[in-house]
Amino acid sequence: MTLINANANLIENFRIAVDDGRAHSVCVDLPPEMGTDRGPTALELGVMSFAGCVATIFILMAKKTRVNFSGLEVNMKAEKPEGAKTVTKADYEVIVKSDEAEEKLRRVLELTRANCPVGLIFEKAGVEVSYRLEIRKQ
Repeated sequence: MTLINANANLIENFRIAVDDGRAHSVCVDLPPEMGTDRGPTALELGVMSFAGCVATIFILMAKKTRVNFSGLEVNMKAEKPEGAKTVTKADYEVIVKSDEAEEKLRRVLELTRANCPVGLIFEKAGVEVSYRLEIRKQ
C-alpha cells in the first residue's frame, strides 16, 4: 500500500501552503474578490493535477509500448456550472509530436485513460470526461 501525505497550513487570509511531506509545496488561494490571487484555487489545482497526470501516464505508457515522440502537451478545460459545487465536465486535448502511426498513439492514449489515477478519481466522481488527440509530425 502507498500512503500519500498532504499538509495544509494557513499563510494569510485564504492563502494556504500545501505540501506532500517530501519537500514539495504549492500555495493555493482564492481570486481577488476573496483572496490575494497568489496561487490557483484548490479546485484549479485538482484540474491541473489531472492534466499533469495525463501527461505523466502518457509518457510512461509510451515508454512501456516503445512508442516514440519528441513533444507532448496536454490542455484541459473543466466546467463548473453556476451554483454547482464542483466541476461536472472536463475536456482535454493531447497534442503529441511524433512520426509514429496514429493507431499506436491512440493506443497509448487509451492506456493512459485506463491508468491515470487522477482521471479515474474524476470519472468515479461522475465528471463527464472527453478527450481529443492531435498528432503533429516531427
